Amino acid sequence: MDILQEMPSFDTLDSFLFSASRACCSPIALFIQIQGFCICLLLALGWALASYVRSKEIRRLKKSVKSGNNLAFLTYDINDLEHSNQVNLPRVSIVMPLKGFGEHNLHNWRSQITSLYGGPLEFLFIVDSIEDPAYHAVTRLLMDYKDEVDAKIVVAGLSTTCSQKIHNQLVGVDKMHKDSKYVLFLDDDVRLHPGSIGALTTEMLKNPDIFIQTGYPLDLPSGSLGSYCIYEYHMPCSMGFATGGKTFFLWGGCMMMHADDFRKNRHGVVSELRDGGYSDDMTLAAIAGAHKRLITSPPVAVFPHPLSSDLSFARYWNYLRKQTFVLEAYTTKVNWIMNRALFSVHCYLSWGFVAPYLMSGIHVAAALRFYFKGYTLGEIAFPCNGLFWAACLAICTVIELFSMWNLTRIEVQLCNLLSPEAPPMSLASYNWFLVFIAMLVDNFLYPVSALRSHFSQSINWSGIRYHLKDGRISKIERSKDKGPKFTDLGGKHLYGKKGAPYNYSFLVSLSRSFAQWRQPKKYDV
Repeated sequence: MDILQEMPSFDTLDSFLFSASRACCSPIALFIQIQGFCICLLLALGWALASYVRSKEIRRLKKSVKSGNNLAFLTYDINDLEHSNQVNLPRVSIVMPLKGFGEHNLHNWRSQITSLYGGPLEFLFIVDSIEDPAYHAVTRLLMDYKDEVDAKIVVAGLSTTCSQKIHNQLVGVDKMHKDSKYVLFLDDDVRLHPGSIGALTTEMLKNPDIFIQTGYPLDLPSGSLGSYCIYEYHMPCSMGFATGGKTFFLWGGCMMMHADDFRKNRHGVVSELRDGGYSDDMTLAAIAGAHKRLITSPPVAVFPHPLSSDLSFARYWNYLRKQTFVLEAYTTKVNWIMNRALFSVHCYLSWGFVAPYLMSGIHVAAALRFYFKGYTLGEIAFPCNGLFWAACLAICTVIELFSMWNLTRIEVQLCNLLSPEAPPMSLASYNWFLVFIAMLVDNFLYPVSALRSHFSQSINWSGIRYHLKDGRISKIERSKDKGPKFTDLGGKHLYGKKGAPYNYSFLVSLSRSFAQWRQPKKYDV
């Protein structure tokens, strides 16, 4: 108080900044700031280890090419492409639950059905009704490939006991070929490499103990803050999928499993999904953990994931709500405890990450305020160690962003090598200032979304509201006005006219999507 009395020119804002800056130098505040430094450095270390795994695969690919194998993106041993080996490859059924049609779907579907896997394949596109725009889009696409691929559209109807996606998946499994050895579940926003199915199948053949093989997307932000928030949300999770082998994580966008596991309902995979299942990957991951079954993620299983060009912040928020809501669904008591632990740790670390930036902002704002008013730090007894901590946080942030940039760079390079026929991607369009802002926004909003999910116990997913009770879906509501018109990430149209043929607007949309597929995007150059 004596210091403030000696400085009558201090106004209310000066006093507030001075007091807030000194409060941010308390022992508790210093502990929070040091914790923030540790979070930044641990993230940087995790991304560095993931970079090592992915870069090791890049070196392996380049070495194979230098040795004369120009088809290394398909297999490291060119002898595997001999006809005698290809005819012995097992049959794989690809099940793709669809909902709506957006700007990137056509390219994604083409990448899936034009796989260079040498064994027998069948593609099952599953929709809930012919009213879905995806039905007409796939029908047109398959007409172009009717003599080249074994593909069909299956109308699954509406779900009554589980999420619509799980319902579509189970209907697809029921319709798959009786001789299929493996089933591969793919989301419609997955862009496969020519050798992806072959790589996954090879790993399954090498190790029959594998329960599920999975992969992970590499987000390609469209430029909006919402798209960068999604990119930032996925990047920490990418560490768990860049192990080059065993992992505890599972992404529902790409899951290869033994077909007999579903035919025989082994470990209750069918019943657990069908009877109240909300999230396919969380349910299957819980089953794998309960029965000590192996989940793996090969280093080549990273897939380009272009985000919608008009992805708004509201769509990002709805996507985050769905991501936090999955922690409310569970199958067993152990699974519930694990989800509560993830819920608590993630919320604590998210706000623990944001708090140091708030404190550093106060230190810097106070220092600049007094500097421009002509005071020296000594004259006002300013807690200058606050600026020291702010500088430490800035250094940690630079290290963290560099590690994130390096992993993204390596994954982009790996994707380019695995898809040599596609326009090359680059990091030129990534705005790293927006990445930093997205880190703060996403980590601040995650606990808010998680708490809302916990207390609401309901979620709107593509126009369908699901209610949970004891970790299971207990009620499904479909509003008469059909809810939102678009999905969250792809900007897909969800609704159309039942049984209606292509109208002019849809043809225009389809032709534009095809033109965008043929031409490099801004992230492809």
